[in-house]
Amino acid sequence: MTELLRDIRAYLRADFKLGLYLATALWVGLLITINYQFRVENGLIDWQPYSPWRPVWYFGMYTTAYYGAFWLWSMFHNRRDIWRNRWFWLHTLVALIAYSYYAGFIAYSDWAQARFPDFGLYVYVYKILANVHSLFTIVLPLGLYYLLIDKSANGFYGMQPKRKGLLVYATLLALMVPIILYASFQPDFLQSYPTYRDTSAHTLLNVPEWVTALGYELAYGWDFVPTELLFRGFLVIGLSRILQQNVPTSGISWSNLSKPGPVLPMIVWYATIHFGRPVGETVSSLFGGYILGVLALSTRSIWGGLFIHIGIAWLMEAAAFWQKM
Repeated sequence: MTELLRDIRAYLRADFKLGLYLATALWVGLLITINYQFRVENGLIDWQPYSPWRPVWYFGMYTTAYYGAFWLWSMFHNRRDIWRNRWFWLHTLVALIAYSYYAGFIAYSDWAQARFPDFGLYVYVYKILANVHSLFTIVLPLGLYYLLIDKSANGFYGMQPKRKGLLVYATLLALMVPIILYASFQPDFLQSYPTYRDTSAHTLLNVPEWVTALGYELAYGWDFVPTELLFRGFLVIGLSRILQQNVPTSGISWSNLSKPGPVLPMIVWYATIHFGRPVGETVSSLFGGYILGVLALSTRSIWGGLFIHIGIAWLMEAAAFWQKM
């Protein structure tokens, strides 16, 4: 744990600039204000759920947020060279296109409706597919990119399990328990959670309801795997190799996080994927995403982030179930 904390301090010393962090806060604050004031996610985009333009709208929103934050980062760290780096553009555009397509992809709705005409079963299957289609829309594209273009001896963007930092991750998850319990008493929380809803699918399938609930929760938990893979693995661990190029060494190895990393721009984009959630969840994602990003750089693994992310998600589901019993 001491080593991990030392790495985090080294990263903060390298990356933190008061002007940069204030400018980034203003930028993300503007994005959040525009979204919730003008209902960009829950209005403009969601009002046309089957439009083929949905991935394009998401792409526009995500690229604006991400490259705007990266521009600030590059100015304050005097890294204008990254805008001339074709590998930077290729790497980030692969991520933006894949996630935008994932966010706007809805074709599984027609597939589920055609095969499960009963409404209750259709809704259940629809929600399962909404959580697992990321296997094809995110994991597959990133896997092909890794195998064909970006294969590294360090492995597939932090997917290797490592023991480093497990105590810190467990502590962070434990600290979230009282916060989640408090949140579970708030009306807006109970409007969003649990994400599982009784659709009578268990009756139609002639199984106990806990079976359909478990199936849904497993699919719901899976959906955080590609999220961590892309944001903490691909955009932090993977992109850090590109940011090292053309940077003079200072005698301190990168493994100790002694150079600025791509965490700050990542969390701005990460916040935008929460725009359909309560505003408090969007704001908290900035802090959670930052911590997980720094820890991913330190450990070179996303498994700790998966432990926290899935753990929090299932704790929120459990708290909401408990409130509605």
